[in-house]
Formats: sequence, structure tokens, C-alpha cells
Amino acid sequence: MSSDLSQNANAERLVAACVLSMVGGFLDIYTYLCRGKVFANAVTGNMVLFGFNLANLEWGSAGKYLVAIFSYALGVFAAEWIHRNYPSSHRIGWHQTILILETACLAPIVFIPYGDLDFAVNSLISFVCALQVQTFRRVHGLPFASTMCTGNLRSGTEALFRHFINGESTERNKFLRYYLVIACFIAGAALGAILLREFGPPAFFLAPGGLLIVFLLVTTKRQIASFRRKLRKAFSGKRSPMKNGDAK
Repeated sequence: MSSDLSQNANAERLVAACVLSMVGGFLDIYTYLCRGKVFANAVTGNMVLFGFNLANLEWGSAGKYLVAIFSYALGVFAAEWIHRNYPSSHRIGWHQTILILETACLAPIVFIPYGDLDFAVNSLISFVCALQVQTFRRVHGLPFASTMCTGNLRSGTEALFRHFINGESTERNKFLRYYLVIACFIAGAALGAILLREFGPPAFFLAPGGLLIVFLLVTTKRQIASFRRKLRKAFSGKRSPMKNGDAK
């Protein structure tokens, strides 16, 4: 199996989907509890609120929601651009590149003050969620989303119906996987609520930390071996043997 195909298979692992879903739930509860009681993971709510503020002629508020909508669209565009233009021969795959970009976007958020800049934070999180949902779209070949659960619930319940009503045994694993992903999303939100309440803003570092875990999960054995060789080479170069003439 080629490195690219192997990484694609790793990106569809159930454990990776579960960790991504926990991060998605965490981000949603964070924006709700700490950034103005909004859900930044999906764009539908922002569109509704954009229309509401337009109807009330509140141009400033409408503009903030428009920025969030644009940020989500930009995230989808960026993910597709990276996917199309990223060289397949590169040692780090495009899934990993997206994860690095997500982590780089999320890490500074904890240092942004609450209040007037909440809309900017929510827009940045919308951008990150669009990157994630556009890049990690399947788990064991099944379409899924890690930053929202409506589609997962629909697909999982459809598989549940087919298994118990139509007697299709092949649907059993489908609905179990979908419901596990949903459970992980809820767990991420619940854990986030507890940790944010107990530890405050520093708990947000768990989100980029979770993405780093996924980075390791989607890294292939060949890539790990390549990283190890580079580290050994780097350290061996620093420890050059002392020549006899240098000894005193």
C-alpha cells in the first residue's frame, strides 16, 4: 500500500473520528460558555442570526455574523486548495497539514480577551471547523461530520432502522459507529463544560492537544520511521567524535 493510500486509511480510523468529534464538542461548548453563547461549529445558526439582524436593520451585528459565514466558506476553500495542490510525494500528507493549520489557528485563542473580540474568535473557530469537516469526511468508508451531529444522527438512525426492521445485519456496525461518534461529541461538550468551569481559559489548550493526538493517529508507520531517521541523523551530527589532536 502506498504512503498516500495508507494515510487516507488512517484518516478514516474510528478512533481518529472519535477524537475529532470530542474536539468538535469541546469547541462548541467553549464558544457557548465563553464567547457569547453561540455555536460556531456550524454555519446555519449564523445565517439565521444574520437574517434576523438584517430584518432589524442592525448592520453592525449583521456584519459580525457575515464574517463568521465567510470564515466558514474560506475554511472549505482552503481545505480544498491544500488537497488539490499538496504534492503527494511530500513526507507529511495533506491531512496532517490541515491538522497543523488547525492547531496553529486554535493555539492563540486562549490569549484573546473575552468581550469585544468574541466575534473574531468565533469566526476563527468557524474557519477551523470548516477545515476539519471538509478534510475528515469518512469513518471506515461512511460519510460523517466531526463538528456537528445532525447528519450523523440521521445516518445512524437510518442504519438502525434497516438493521432492526429490515433485518439487514450489515447495518449493525454502521449505526454503532455513528452513535459512538455522537457519544464522543457529547462527551467532548460535557468534559469541556466541567474543565472550563474548574480551570478557566487554560482548559482550551485541550482542543489543539486533541488535534495533535489525531496527527499521530493519521501518521503512517513509514512516516514515523522517516521522522526517527531524521532525529537520529540530527543528533548524531551534533555529537561528532573528538579528534585525538584536539585532546589535551
